[in-house]
Amino acid sequence: MEEGAIVKDLNSMIEFAQGGIVSKVFLNRPEANMTLFCMSKGQELSEHTSTRPAAIYVLQGSGYVQLGDERHEARPGVWIFMPPEQLHAVQATEDLVFLLTLFKRS
Repeated sequence: MEEGAIVKDLNSMIEFAQGGIVSKVFLNRPEANMTLFCMSKGQELSEHTSTRPAAIYVLQGSGYVQLGDERHEARPGVWIFMPPEQLHAVQATEDLVFLLTLFKRS
């Protein structure tokens, strides 16, 4: 394995809080920050923006990701890229697990 490589078992990090959201940062490097989000059914991340480019990759469950005026289904395998300052929100219609990557702004 390449020196400096990191291997994580994301499935072992999945944890739900009843009626809540659990987020676990598992990579915090100059080039990227990665966080695993576990949202219980019915939970929401309200509209917000980020100063950094970001991507969401849905691992399990279902919900919606609002990007500006467009609503996209969040289901396993869906990947969504958001440029800096993109207004977005996330809603879990069932227990939802996704990986959020924040990239270094160029």
